[in-house]
Amino acid sequence: MKKKKIILLITSIFILGSILSIGKVEPVYQEASYANKSLIRFHVLANSDSSEDQLLKLKVKNQIITQMAKDLEGVATIEESREIIANNLLKIQEIAREELKRNEKDFPVKVSLGQQVFPTRKYGDIVLAAGSYEALKVEIGEGKGQNWWCVMFPPLCFIDVKNSLIDEETKNQLKEVLTEEEYQMIISDIDENELPLQLRSKLWDLFKSSRNQIVKWAKL
Repeated sequence: MKKKKIILLITSIFILGSILSIGKVEPVYQEASYANKSLIRFHVLANSDSSEDQLLKLKVKNQIITQMAKDLEGVATIEESREIIANNLLKIQEIAREELKRNEKDFPVKVSLGQQVFPTRKYGDIVLAAGSYEALKVEIGEGKGQNWWCVMFPPLCFIDVKNSLIDEETKNQLKEVLTEEEYQMIISDIDENELPLQLRSKLWDLFKSSRNQIVKWAKL
């Protein structure tokens, strides 16, 4: 009996150590802060999660992208893009307000440019790591609804994300503002939920394997 208890204790310590070790393994793209200072993201928050407010959010987003496209056309550096956006915050706010009026809504609109924390997101075939990014934020009403986002610089907001299409021109723009290592880490076909699922699977397999081994030893 004493021998079994010792075996169980040693095995339990081994399992705990293995789990802690696996828990430290994180997806490479989550560890990287590569693009945080190379991109400006565009973030639109709906008033609520009602279908009406969500549709309104998309209409506001479309108007801002359409009307700001000309201002940002040909922008080659993040500094230039930042300056243009900062100088047009009132214009962006007015664009949003006008769209709200067209839809007979009088929600307040807050527009800002600054640092925001984002979770890991996949955008077409581009993966952006979780972290703090500079972002143009448009908050409609209470801003409690699901958000929409894209990348304002480089101008990924203007590509066909619906069909996950990132054209060669856009990839070349990314190469111009990112290092080769940063670019390779961003361009990825990895699903943002895949690695966490794999991690959970490994933990479960380890648990089952160790549990079976404990039972086997306990019968000795």
